Amino acid sequence: MSTFLYGGNVQANGIRQHYLRYGGSGPALLLIPGITSPAITWGFVAEVFGQHFDTWVLDVRGRGLSSSGEGLDYGTESCAEDINAFAAALGLQNYHLLGHSMGARFIMRAAVLQPAPVLSLALIDPPVSGPGRRAYPGKWPWYVDSIRQSLSGISGEAMREYCPTWSEVQRNLRAEWLHTCYEPAIRRAYDDFHQLDIHQYFPQLPAKTLLMAAGKGGVIQPEDEAEIRTLLPTIEITHAANAGHMIPWDDFDGFFAAFGTFYGQPLTPGAHL
Repeated sequence: MSTFLYGGNVQANGIRQHYLRYGGSGPALLLIPGITSPAITWGFVAEVFGQHFDTWVLDVRGRGLSSSGEGLDYGTESCAEDINAFAAALGLQNYHLLGHSMGARFIMRAAVLQPAPVLSLALIDPPVSGPGRRAYPGKWPWYVDSIRQSLSGISGEAMREYCPTWSEVQRNLRAEWLHTCYEPAIRRAYDDFHQLDIHQYFPQLPAKTLLMAAGKGGVIQPEDEAEIRTLLPTIEITHAANAGHMIPWDDFDGFFAAFGTFYGQPLTPGAHL
């Protein structure tokens, strides 16, 4: 049985923010996707979180059905402020934050800006690149070439060139929604991966924090984990050993298993907290 409730829009931080809601009971959890992932592409993950949490999946500005186009700031600061304004607009008093890749960077900054409501942070394979650091392994042409193709229409089969390991359903969904990813927004986020060092935020994180690294992603290396432990000794670090950067796409069960008991007990798909 699906846990999906409805999609909606809210005016927050001066823009329209679109969201999908799953579950509707239990503690609130805000899920912030990665750089070219509209909210709907995380639906198969949110279905499981909806069994345990009142789950809200956001379309980050410049993606999906949220505000987009010229005249908006797509930098980390504005996107982090969007998260806090979204929670306030919906009257969420306390909530867990979960972010993948770019979304993990955004929730870190959001929690530093507004620490009081945050119950926990789950950082899913965040880029740890930055000035003077190892470059993010994802290359810009992979993003821009597929986005530009999608603007004139791309099939799920053609998407196989970019996502060869994904299922047909996953490729079709990406083909349907990728055109909503506004190229300047994606470029700003990608540039921030290399120009903004998130290590400054680790010592300031206000709640228990999980860092999940993809075993085959190349984003977080053992030396990165060691540095992060010095910055936040209480951090829980776990691994999805058989997955690349898009962890739940590569290993659905392994993704949930990697949370361990971070949320109190295992997040086994089909089970309830």
